[in-house]
Amino acid sequence: MWITPEEVLLANALWVSERANPYFILQRRKGHGRGGGITGLLVGTLDVVLDSSARVAPYRILHQTGESQIFWNIACGSSRKEITEHWEWLETNLLQTLSIFDNDDDITTFVKGKIQGIIAEENKSGKPQEDEDPGKFREAELKMRKLFGMPEEEKLVNYYPCSYWKGRVPRQGWIYLSVNHLCFYSFLLGKEVSLVVQWTEVTQLDKNATLVFPESIRVSTRDTEHFFSMFLNINETFKLMEQLANIAMRQLLDNESFAADRFLPKPGKTLKNVSALKRDLDARAKNERYRALFRLTQDERLDGHTDCTLWTPFTKMHVVGQMFVSNNYICFASREEDLCQLIIPLREVTIVEKADSSSVLPSPLSISTKNKMTFLFANLKDRDFLVQRISDFLQRTPDRPCGLNAQSENPSPSTPPSLPPSPSVLGLGEMPQNQHYSPSLPTAKQGLLQIYQQDVPEELGPKVTREKMKEESWNIHFFEYGRGVCMYRTSKTRELVLNGIPESLRGELWLLFSGAQNEMATHPGYYGSLVEQAMGKCTLATEEIERDLHRSMPEHHAFQNEMGIAALRRVLTAYAYRNPGIGYCQAMNIVTSVLLLYCTEEEAFWLLVALCERMLPDYYNTRVVGALVDQGVFEELTRECLPLLYERMQELGVISTISLSWFLTLFLSVMPFDSAVLLVDCFFYEGIKVIFQVSLAVLHANMDQLLSCSDEGEAMTILGRYLDNVVNKQTVSPPIPHLHALLTSGNNPPPEIDAFELIKASYEKFGSLRADVIEQMRFKQRLKVIQSLEDTAKRSVVRAIMTESAFTIEELEELYVLFKAKHIMSCYWGASSTAAERHDPSLPYLEQYRIDCGQFVQLFSALAPWSCGLHTNTLSSRLFRLLDQNKDTLINFKEFVTGLSGMYHGDMTEKLKLLYKLHLPPALCPEEAESALEATQFFTDDDTPQGEELKESGDTSAAGDTDDRKEEKPKDYKYYLRMWAKEKEPKKESIKDLPRMNQEQFIEMCKTLYNMFSEDPMEQELYHGIATVASLLLRIGEVGKKFTNNGGKKAEALLPSTIDALQPERDDSSGEGGSGQSLVSKALAEAQLETPPPTAAGSDEDAKDDTSVSSYSVVSAGSLQCEDIADDTVLIGCMSGVGGDGVDRRRGSAPDADWSITFEQVLASFLTETSLVDYFEKKHDIQSKIAACKLLRAVERQTSSSSDHDFSLTTQ
Repeated sequence: MWITPEEVLLANALWVSERANPYFILQRRKGHGRGGGITGLLVGTLDVVLDSSARVAPYRILHQTGESQIFWNIACGSSRKEITEHWEWLETNLLQTLSIFDNDDDITTFVKGKIQGIIAEENKSGKPQEDEDPGKFREAELKMRKLFGMPEEEKLVNYYPCSYWKGRVPRQGWIYLSVNHLCFYSFLLGKEVSLVVQWTEVTQLDKNATLVFPESIRVSTRDTEHFFSMFLNINETFKLMEQLANIAMRQLLDNESFAADRFLPKPGKTLKNVSALKRDLDARAKNERYRALFRLTQDERLDGHTDCTLWTPFTKMHVVGQMFVSNNYICFASREEDLCQLIIPLREVTIVEKADSSSVLPSPLSISTKNKMTFLFANLKDRDFLVQRISDFLQRTPDRPCGLNAQSENPSPSTPPSLPPSPSVLGLGEMPQNQHYSPSLPTAKQGLLQIYQQDVPEELGPKVTREKMKEESWNIHFFEYGRGVCMYRTSKTRELVLNGIPESLRGELWLLFSGAQNEMATHPGYYGSLVEQAMGKCTLATEEIERDLHRSMPEHHAFQNEMGIAALRRVLTAYAYRNPGIGYCQAMNIVTSVLLLYCTEEEAFWLLVALCERMLPDYYNTRVVGALVDQGVFEELTRECLPLLYERMQELGVISTISLSWFLTLFLSVMPFDSAVLLVDCFFYEGIKVIFQVSLAVLHANMDQLLSCSDEGEAMTILGRYLDNVVNKQTVSPPIPHLHALLTSGNNPPPEIDAFELIKASYEKFGSLRADVIEQMRFKQRLKVIQSLEDTAKRSVVRAIMTESAFTIEELEELYVLFKAKHIMSCYWGASSTAAERHDPSLPYLEQYRIDCGQFVQLFSALAPWSCGLHTNTLSSRLFRLLDQNKDTLINFKEFVTGLSGMYHGDMTEKLKLLYKLHLPPALCPEEAESALEATQFFTDDDTPQGEELKESGDTSAAGDTDDRKEEKPKDYKYYLRMWAKEKEPKKESIKDLPRMNQEQFIEMCKTLYNMFSEDPMEQELYHGIATVASLLLRIGEVGKKFTNNGGKKAEALLPSTIDALQPERDDSSGEGGSGQSLVSKALAEAQLETPPPTAAGSDEDAKDDTSVSSYSVVSAGSLQCEDIADDTVLIGCMSGVGGDGVDRRRGSAPDADWSITFEQVLASFLTETSLVDYFEKKHDIQSKIAACKLLRAVERQTSSSSDHDFSLTTQ
């Protein structure tokens, strides 16, 4: 390619000149192409270690002038062909022009200008996004694609120098991290190391330091482990690896997430040697941390952050921290954790102004809100720019919430496209017309607890007083720190939460701490409109919801009547409609019922959104992946914090049993309601770390008893009784019987445990848990869990089709891995259908992964036992059409195995039947056979009498069955067995059910057979056999045509004698000593159709020429793609042209429409040839094909070595 002219001082250092003229020199890198010996090895090693561009572009063209010692590099090339094209262009277009100049400087200026002009033109017509990346990085991306055979769709994220440990020897080279692969390449003194690992295959990724591998990164797959060390910045590399592995895991879970990560916005500014993709992934990581820290929605994008101070009026001091600005919020977090946190929605901001600077308060910024609060920031580095950015965001923020319209530019990723268009536009005046939800409903105004507590007598004495004291404490806190979304959140706030939230404030504070209040404020009317759309629709989710409605806290009086049940139904149904990816999962009903006790319906809905989509990610999807991940995190925390107990619990297998229910329901299903609600208070403020802390505290409190347990049941009983007796002694609600406690209570119940003491103990003993550490643990566990689920899916698929296939379990598992890899590769390298259509996690495992025709052709070519040379693609396309029964251009794994199983494990009849069907519609498409449509119409018309005969015979047999049925009527079980057999019968296709084959389809089958035999060791014998069989079948078809015209019954009577008459001819022909292809030609020529005598208008020579032309128009020797058949061999003779009538002449070049044969005739003919019988009865081993297919991609990547791009061109 042409490159911007670069100065070169030493032209011949490590380069060899191959061509030269007065102005240009074409050079080749030493050691490339033609050997090179020791020098070539050293140069190649230097190129790899120093990341030289010569490794990917070993050819270049230099510009030189006269006596000057300075050269200009103007072009480089990866192959001799590419650089030769540039050289010839220079000689043709520039040499004559340059000879006119007198001054060498003018020549150089002209050449440089010309080359830069060419580059500018190429950039105009080229892809604009390539300009985003620096030149050095684009060079590295080209090098990666060349070294590993990656397509252009594979985007490089970054590359780093490192060492790969092969055995105990480190290999210095470069690691390339792309969106879908981890690649490594090293070339040291002739030793080449190349490694490619798909991110979807990674099962473990960790950073460790040992004596053998100092500060290394370990990448584990199911089969092996890879160690990389000696990084310049190991932390940056490891974080990027984690991010890419996470994207791959999301791809396995949900392809839509992966597709979203592939479309990247343009970066704001260009950094040296850093790709736009890397910068964008860094921005995504910052966005995720920002959203998690302040509990913001998924569509919130961080615009920037800066160091500053915040004046806190309650402490009369400036707190050092960082300000974060995004498209809808201004947030602040103190440098010291939990000292102060602030969230200011831009919809609440009224004034942003710059205050006067002073030595005490430099660069202050004042922000006022609608609730009369003013926040003073100072020590801002670039205050003017910050104010301008905030002003820009404020202009885009509406003065008042306007529902979904405000979010139309950045819709929530979890929101399905079928949501109501704009519910807020309807206005509240129209809401009473709704059938299912109205603001006048009691549950739309207040929580169920308030509705049903009105009749409860307040005779609880000190508890009521303490509850009022809590309310007063919170009111004082609101007065000092503010109330609502703009409240200062400090360590004092946490203390109040740990002491218990008053029931009257619980719903309000849950909304505030979870971030649900912000989402509800920006989507007014959304819930009501969603309910109207969702109710009345019958789906799998609604059926499950109806089944579980009456199991949701049945002990609570609020859910013992229709009001509570109806509210729960509306909330769950609306969420299932909003997020069909989750739909409904067991445990959601328990959590939602508790939310409804303290919140209105709409508030409970948005709290459920916050739980499912932000606070408990992936907890409630079809495979509860998030809960399984946190279960693994809990096991790891137990091993670190309680090592002795961990070993015992692992022996009993208790942790995996107990933790799932604890996490999915936030202890609500295993602990008395009044106590579990206290944990929910802490959870909404602190996040998942509280659940881990309390779980560890429960194990710690029962450690001695658990260590002495003898089995799993005893351990479960101990923990169950302990949790049943965790009580909230401060509750003002009437006691609610706990069903689990009733079931597990014994004669001597253990002493009561105060819930506040349990929470306090969890903070004292395990309060050091940090959210970032938990996220790191979650990443490790996510790899294990998702790969474990993939293994489970593989086993389920294999079990499902094991009985229907003759392959072994190991072979089916290997085939499944190859099939899934092809599906995944198609998702990120493009295909004819989108990823969402190909992978649906809600489908059964057997149908989740599907491939299209292109990928099937590749797998068929690598795995099928029938190798047909260049004809393989055609045959595999026909098989794909045959297997694609629902005509959606995709096939699943079961259909794929069905096609292969017939080839490998079927008997001769099954294999021939498959081959026969591959040359009939729908396998044989009209593009391959011109008269396929005509043949279909012919068979439709012609088969009617036969169908009637079959019907008559069928009626006769049916009558016989009726008689039998009458005789066996008392024996009911036999009748049902026979009926069951008849239901199964259509699935088994009889050879008599196969349609007849016309002449053109027979020709196509012959072509396939010739290509199949062309690479066989018994090639000549097989050619001889197929020649005989083809001759026999053509004669049978001719005889059948005559008798079909005279009457079907006469043909059936004379057909056996006709075959007997043909048999001696077959024997004579088989005795001839000619070669296979000459026998084929002779046999087919002898079986020509009846040719009418030529008319006077044409001579014998003309008729002869016309015959040869018509034969080629049906099938030529070249179209058989068989090297053994001569070009001038006439394979099939056809009717010669009839002079004087254009129609007759045209029909003479087409196959005979009356000619046809049956599968039984084909099978009988093949059985007469031993060589053909041996060929189709031969057993094939698929293991060797599978092993070769595994190596195929690695081999393909290695074929792009430097010598492969050299073309033998004559030197001019």
